Amino acid sequence: MTSVKEFLIETEPTTTGYGRGRFVFTDQYSVFDWGAMPDQIPHKGTSLCTMGAYNFELLEENGISTHYIGVVRPSKAETTTIDNQSSDESDHITTDPCSLDACSTAPTEMAIKLTQVPALPYDDGAYDYESYHEAGGQNYLIPLEVVFRNSVPIGSSLRDRKSPQEYDIDADAWPSNPVELPKPVIEFSTKYEEQDRYLDREEAERIAGAASIDTLEELAVSVNRIITREAEKRGFVHEDGKIECLYHDGEIILADVVGTFDENRFGYNDQEVSKEVIRQQYKQIDPEWVSAVTDAKRQAKIQDVADWRGHCDRSPTPLPQPFINTISDLYAAGTNAYVDTQWFDENIQEF
Repeated sequence: MTSVKEFLIETEPTTTGYGRGRFVFTDQYSVFDWGAMPDQIPHKGTSLCTMGAYNFELLEENGISTHYIGVVRPSKAETTTIDNQSSDESDHITTDPCSLDACSTAPTEMAIKLTQVPALPYDDGAYDYESYHEAGGQNYLIPLEVVFRNSVPIGSSLRDRKSPQEYDIDADAWPSNPVELPKPVIEFSTKYEEQDRYLDREEAERIAGAASIDTLEELAVSVNRIITREAEKRGFVHEDGKIECLYHDGEIILADVVGTFDENRFGYNDQEVSKEVIRQQYKQIDPEWVSAVTDAKRQAKIQDVADWRGHCDRSPTPLPQPFINTISDLYAAGTNAYVDTQWFDENIQEF
C-alpha cells in the first residue's frame, strides 16, 4: 500500500525479468509527505487511473516505452459502488487488462509490468545506494524522480531554492503570480529517502546506478512535450510534473503513473487544477500542522535520522466537507476535460 494506491503482485520480478502486478487507485491523498490523510476524496482514484491510462496510451503511441499493460474493465457489480472505492482485496476483479476505450465506466485498476525495488539501507546518516543497486542487478526501479518545469506556479519549491535570475527572468524576487520559464527546466530529486531532496547532476548520476542520466533527461523532455501539447488541446496549461522510470537490461522504461493531477500541475482559466490546491488549503486551515511538519523534518535532518514523523507532535485536521466536494469535482471534471470523454457523472460541474 502506498499513500494513495494499493499495490497487488501477481508474479514477482527477478534480477533479470519483469513481474506483473496492478495498481489499485483509492480515494486517499497525501500532502507534505505525510502519507494517508484523515479524509478521502470521492472520484480521486478513478480520476488518477483514467488520466494515467490515457497518458500512458498517448505516450506509447508516440514511441515511448512504459510499464503499462492496460486497465481492468470494471464489472457491473463494481460500477454500482465505484464511488465507495472498496480496498478489500476480495473485491478486485480478475478480468484481462484492456485499453481505456474498451471500458464503459472509469476504471480503478491498472495492470503493469513490475521491476525490483530493493531495500535502501540508512546507516551513519547516509543512504546506501551501493547496496540498493547490488540487489537490483539489471532490473530495478531507478530511485530518482525526474522533474520538468515549464513555469513556476505558486507553491513551487523552485521559489525557495533558486532565484529568478538563474533562469533568465528579469526580477529580483519571484512575483506573486505564476511565472512562465523561458525554456523547460529538468531537475533530479530522490525517490525513496524519507525527505526528498534535489540533487546536482553528479549525485543524481551516482544514485541512478547503471541508468543513464542523459537518457532520463531526454525521456523527461519528450514526456513533457507530449503532455504539454495534449493539455493545450484541451485548454489546460501544463505547469510542471515528474516521471519515474525503471531500468531493465540496458533499457529505461517509464514507470509509476504520469500526467495526473497528483503527479503534475495544470492551470485552467487562471485557476490551479492539481493537488497543489489541497496543499494551499492546509496552509490556510491548519498552519500549525504544516509548521510542525517543517520543524520535524528540520530536526530529523539535524539529528541524522531518516524518520522525521517521530519528531512531529501534531496530526492534520480533516478538510471541511464543502472543500472535499469541490476537490472531488475538480478531479472528476478535470479528467473529463483532459481526456475529452464524459467518464464522470453529468451532474458534476464541468470546466
